[in-house]
Amino acid sequence: MGLKGSDMMLTREQLLAHFSKTTLLDGATGSNLQKAGMPRGCCTEEWILANPQALVALQRSYVDAGSNILYAPTFQAQPIALEKVNLHKQAEAINAHLVALTRSAADGALVAGNLTTLAAYCDSFDPQNFDLLVENYRVQIGGLLEGGADLLAAETLIYPQEAEAIFTAAELEGAEAAMYTFTMQPDGSLFSGRDAAPVLKELEEAGACAVGFNCVAADDMTAGLVSRLRRYVKGNLICKPNAGNPVIGPDNLPHYPLDPAGFAKIVVECAEMGANILGGCCGTTPDHIAAVKQTI
Repeated sequence: MGLKGSDMMLTREQLLAHFSKTTLLDGATGSNLQKAGMPRGCCTEEWILANPQALVALQRSYVDAGSNILYAPTFQAQPIALEKVNLHKQAEAINAHLVALTRSAADGALVAGNLTTLAAYCDSFDPQNFDLLVENYRVQIGGLLEGGADLLAAETLIYPQEAEAIFTAAELEGAEAAMYTFTMQPDGSLFSGRDAAPVLKELEEAGACAVGFNCVAADDMTAGLVSRLRRYVKGNLICKPNAGNPVIGPDNLPHYPLDPAGFAKIVVECAEMGANILGGCCGTTPDHIAAVKQTI
């Protein structure tokens, strides 16, 4: 399953070398594709396969803005998630194709194969489902390797069991260059109730190249969250927040209040508190990433 020990994926040491200086990730994908015409509630991966030009244009804009790493649009490209559109049997090929699509836009940036929580499809915290998680992530990682991903980026995780399953699947597939981020409360607690900081520390000690958070609203408390996590995390710390808390507009779409300058101010404060891998999540655009680069 997959290409074990693929020569295309970076080794752990090679990825750590990339993080020796401040690294910029990309920003949001879904909210920007909605502006480009993607319907709400559709399967993002399926829509991108039919509309590749929208993704490539967005990702090229992120590279122009300064992103050093692009996330391939494989967020929910696991078999259990693709089953809803009857594409589960093509999961590995879909992941490979979407990585290759991002590679066409990368222009020297690294390409991360993106994975996420499966909580919408099963009780991903239940130990009885651990093998199911590993199986789904192995299929996905096999496709990411086949497509030539440089690294893995697991994000918006909710439960420590999900990170453990991804870590296990990656190890079985020979993929050692990986980073992990959880969505969490501003006080540093996971939505599962556990304190995030010790969980990140355990992942780092197990061999994760970088750990941190994403999909947390950027506000006056975000730098404090980074400071708290930094007391536990010795190595690379990821800060990838949303552009504030969204409000639903008259177009029935979420609108995020932080403009590029306001977002950059908060993210740079996070960098001062010890985050060295910076990016944006929901509501951010290439302009937000460019503002962070210019401010730093």
